[in-house]
Amino acid sequence: DPKWRVRLAIIEHMPLLAEQLGVEFFDEKLNSLCMSWLVDGVFAIRSAATSNLKKLVTIFGIEWAQNTIITKVLSMARDPNYLHRMTTLFAINVLADVCSAEVITKFMVPVISNLAHDSVPNVRFNVAKTMAKVAPVLDSNTIETCVKPCLTRLHEEDDDNDVKYFASEALVVVENIG
Repeated sequence: DPKWRVRLAIIEHMPLLAEQLGVEFFDEKLNSLCMSWLVDGVFAIRSAATSNLKKLVTIFGIEWAQNTIITKVLSMARDPNYLHRMTTLFAINVLADVCSAEVITKFMVPVISNLAHDSVPNVRFNVAKTMAKVAPVLDSNTIETCVKPCLTRLHEEDDDNDVKYFASEALVVVENIG
């Protein structure tokens, strides 16, 4: 795709545009474009679009994010393309920095847990990385009933050595919380 660098330059300016034009204009004219970049064929575009999500939440607020982008991002977890499922995890990692523990627990952790059963090992080991990322903001009940069992299953039962490794690393992080 010879024009991906042009898209990348546009993506990098989107938060500034969003801030200048306001939430109403952004939602009406630019939101769907930003969301389409999350499923772009070029990794650099998907990565930059993911980073933009955090900037947009910082500009427009968590309530806006809950109403407009979080549901769309989490729905990508059911996409047949494994790259889009991985983008969901990458987006959760970024959004976790600006979302409340309640949003992460209620909306994101169930999606992460479901992806632990994905057929693609790269998705599963990114589940482990994502659990390690979000675990510090979760309450002990969520960690004990959801995070640890998920990571333990990946560590002990998964057939892929990379999945086992990252699950083990994530379990160390989770055990050291508190």
